[in-house]
Amino acid sequence: MVTPTYGSGALPSVWQPENLQELQTLRSRLKGICRFTAGGTLLRTQWEGGLIPAPEHMISLARIPEMSGISNRGDELVIGAMTRLKECASQALLHQLPILQEAVNAIAAPSIRNVATIGGNVVSGVGDTLTALLVYDAELHWLTDSGIEIRSVSSWLQGGRDGSRNPGDVLISIHIPMRSSSMLDVEGEYRPVAREVSFYRKLGRRETFSASLVTVALYGEIDLDNRWTKIAIAAGGGSGMAMRLLDSERQLLGSEATVMQAATLAAAVTDEFTTYGDAFATEHYRKQTAGNILGAGLWEELHE
Repeated sequence: MVTPTYGSGALPSVWQPENLQELQTLRSRLKGICRFTAGGTLLRTQWEGGLIPAPEHMISLARIPEMSGISNRGDELVIGAMTRLKECASQALLHQLPILQEAVNAIAAPSIRNVATIGGNVVSGVGDTLTALLVYDAELHWLTDSGIEIRSVSSWLQGGRDGSRNPGDVLISIHIPMRSSSMLDVEGEYRPVAREVSFYRKLGRRETFSASLVTVALYGEIDLDNRWTKIAIAAGGGSGMAMRLLDSERQLLGSEATVMQAATLAAAVTDEFTTYGDAFATEHYRKQTAGNILGAGLWEELHE
């Protein structure tokens, strides 16, 4: 069993397991008195801001090989939770997922992306990658008390809303299904995908290195008859949880794709998006901004 590096004074002891079995043993032994660390950028910010106390023990995930890297496995792309944001932004495999790459490039500054991990961004519960992962129907693989469990991003976020998450679970990897050239339409028939529509937008309080006010993502597929055969829309931002906008999606699915739908989408999103207000922006402002950004993005994509 791995032994810890002991801190000095008030600093915690740092454990560095080298495989998932060692990690599971440490989870059981140090339950309730430890925190897990990846890049540590968010954790450090929370400590320095006095938001959380320093734990007695920290478990570093850096040495576990299953938790790093990006690979194709069958019909899905797998991203280890410990993969640095810098690698996610530059890895050629992720060119197949432009919304996710845009989201990663919009996070903080390059110096932070060199250290921060995609797993840390997800586990924060409010990371800017979550809207992208929602529209890509991503699944999260967790190490739990019962072993490896698989949850969709949507269901995991719902667990944060209803309090059913276990904070001791460890995110191991992110799995994203890859698209085929033909998809089932709303009537259950396979139709060729003539065109993909996708974009990600982030609005912050200033241009760089600030918390987002609103983040939105849209992924859609249009068939040869110029009808939406698939549409996925998500919004989030700030300290609010991202969400799929299912009612707004239904406004478009199966209909003809035209620029006239931009206004319809903007209104639907404004009505459906659940968010919050704070000192920087009211709830209504965030809702309306999400609707306007998605409507404008759709107009730009379909106007080409």
